[in-house]
Amino acid sequence: MTTPPSICPPPLPPTPPLPHGQWRTRRAWTVVTVGALVLILLAGGAVWWLTRDDDSSPLAGRPRVTDTAAGLSYAVPEGWKRNDGKDLIQAFTSSITTKGPDGHGGSAVLAGRGGPVDESALQQRTETAARSNAEFFYPDGKSTVEESRPATVSGRSAYTVVLSTRDDSGRAGRMRLTIVAQTGDRSAFLLGVTESPEPADSREVDAVLASAAVG
Repeated sequence: MTTPPSICPPPLPPTPPLPHGQWRTRRAWTVVTVGALVLILLAGGAVWWLTRDDDSSPLAGRPRVTDTAAGLSYAVPEGWKRNDGKDLIQAFTSSITTKGPDGHGGSAVLAGRGGPVDESALQQRTETAARSNAEFFYPDGKSTVEESRPATVSGRSAYTVVLSTRDDSGRAGRMRLTIVAQTGDRSAFLLGVTESPEPADSREVDAVLASAAVG
């Protein structure tokens, strides 16, 4: 996989790390999205590990990914699989995925790290990155904002945007992106993508992102 550019290209959130050519990022993402996002998860956890989620959330008691590179942890729903980064471009540091019931569609949550984002710029950066993702995954399609709101993750300022998407062939999906302003020189994100028509699948992705914690 190739390395993403350093200045906010689609489909990555703003200020991803490590410069490189934009066309190579698009090529890498094409590989990642083949198979409706389910091929990015094949291996065990080398750069992150699992702990337990003991709070009162819908995913309480589930194992958690602790992604030290991104500085985030998040819960793993039952039946989801994890990736150790071997099949991810370098803007992503961990991921989990699940297949649809018929082997088509499915969902993915990907974590990563980025450069600094001021609290005052979180809304603009997150909305721009969410639209870029929608344009990449659904070329010539349309996206509708379902939700755009400030959030907090472990007391840190964050922002969440949810888009519903549809391309000209009728293929529909849903994306949730949360960017967290961690320290003065870094940020982190979780991107959830659902290509399943089942509302329960979207709720499960939402629960993963809601379970996020810093550290």
